[in-house]
Amino acid sequence: MPDLARRLAVARGEEPADLVVRGGRVLSVFTREWLDVDVAVADGFVVGLGDYEGAETLDAAGRWVVPGFVDAHMHLESSKLLVDEFARLVLPLGTTAVVADPHEIANVLGTDGVHWLLDACDEVPLDVFVMASSCVPASRFESPRRALTTGDLEGLLRRRRVIGLAEMMNFPGVIGGDERELAKLRLEGASHVDGHAPGVLGKQLNAYAAAGIRSDHEAYSAEEGRQRLRAGMWLLIREASAARNLEALLPVVREFGPSRIAFCTDDREPEHIVDEGHVNSIVRASVAQGIAPEDALVMASHNAATWHGLAQLGAIAPGYQADLLVLPDLERFDPDVVLKRGRPVGEFARPVVPEWVKHTVRVQPTGAEDFALRASADRVRVIGVVPDQIVTTSLVVEPPLRDGHVVADASRDLAKVAVVERHLGTGRIGLGLVQGFGLREGALASTIAHDAHNIVAVGMSDADLQHAVSRLVELGGGIVVVAGGGVRAELPLPVAGLLADLPLEDVVDASRACADAARELGCTLPSPFQSLAFLALSVIPSLKITDHGLVDVDRFELVPFEV
Repeated sequence: MPDLARRLAVARGEEPADLVVRGGRVLSVFTREWLDVDVAVADGFVVGLGDYEGAETLDAAGRWVVPGFVDAHMHLESSKLLVDEFARLVLPLGTTAVVADPHEIANVLGTDGVHWLLDACDEVPLDVFVMASSCVPASRFESPRRALTTGDLEGLLRRRRVIGLAEMMNFPGVIGGDERELAKLRLEGASHVDGHAPGVLGKQLNAYAAAGIRSDHEAYSAEEGRQRLRAGMWLLIREASAARNLEALLPVVREFGPSRIAFCTDDREPEHIVDEGHVNSIVRASVAQGIAPEDALVMASHNAATWHGLAQLGAIAPGYQADLLVLPDLERFDPDVVLKRGRPVGEFARPVVPEWVKHTVRVQPTGAEDFALRASADRVRVIGVVPDQIVTTSLVVEPPLRDGHVVADASRDLAKVAVVERHLGTGRIGLGLVQGFGLREGALASTIAHDAHNIVAVGMSDADLQHAVSRLVELGGGIVVVAGGGVRAELPLPVAGLLADLPLEDVVDASRACADAARELGCTLPSPFQSLAFLALSVIPSLKITDHGLVDVDRFELVPFEV
């Protein structure tokens, strides 16, 4: 703190502040009071609350002054935006810091990709803190480009802004005492660990928490939330695009108050952020459902910073970084003014995107016959989509057959689903059925398929599935909607098959067009490509699919299509 002496002089009132925010009602996150004080800022830090003079004055009369929002857990890649465009999107909405798990790019490009992303984050004013991706692959049923070793994690944990170990998604491995998972928890720098334990309760949760894992963003019921708090864990309430858990978990806030509870967005589509907002939208929804504004604001700022040990963030008090929002009301939570380190956010450059982070789609040529699926049994397993959730159900149905082949059946809302390995060109394809997309025709496909990010596709014919996959190969990654032999909409994602190299407006327009095209084919899901991406995540109950086949997550084993 080279300017500490000057800051102390300003705090004492002996020197003028760089900026004084005057006339607003200032939130104390520590007492949840609104204070009628000036906020004095020097060298990017709050140095005093009271009566101050400064070189500049910001008139906040009649408005509320609150700390910048901190997203407690998210994936930059889910925005489909390079980090500079993501920062341009969320900073005006009041998000001034995020804690990111880059396991999407780690699955595609390994630690080289993570180091590139970390370097790119240094070029933007948004504070991006990173948790070292603990589960690449998420489980033994997934196929990334290359698994991360404990040595890889040690290297990442030594990087500046890497603050701990990201979500331990192989919760069955942790609970069962798998030595490979426990070795990660013993790494130097891994004392701070995020969790991922959907549906885990009772003694299983005790074992997970006893491993030293102190948070979870996967709770989707009030009872799960209660048990996590009682086990000494932080409850990170997620309100993403496909997984919306806020309404189910707010009863826990009403019961116990906001202590040890924070907000996170996890995976949000860019158009979702444009239409609804970011962390500010979670605050808005919480207050609309009866949570006190002060409690909601604390969960959106101070609590997230406290859980992650970001001691200079999340409060308006002496010694804290001057990330300040001026709000015109306590209903919308759309800031009039956003100050980052005491200054308005200016222009900043795009990070360099090297060629080696592109060209990541390596797939053997496919024909429609590669998506043919046979069944001789009279019952088969089907993935059941749950609206507004990323958990699925495991259904058993009589298969729709034509000439001995399993086919899609719009009348029963049954579509075919495929996962095509795309990192090493192995030709491996997992096939099955899914219920809940509502498709009448065509196919949807994406190279965003959590967490190994192979190609995932859902469609009503083998020809459409093959066409969608082939088009993604031509694009070098992205999302696509096809029908009747033609492309209805597409969004190229050439950076690792995850990110666009386009301006925000172009990405949002194309992403929105893909969702609209999916709806024109009958899709009834609000976030069709988020729902599609999570069909391949083998650590979210109950039935999922990877390039190795169907995964019963409850039993944590591969299971045959036929029952």
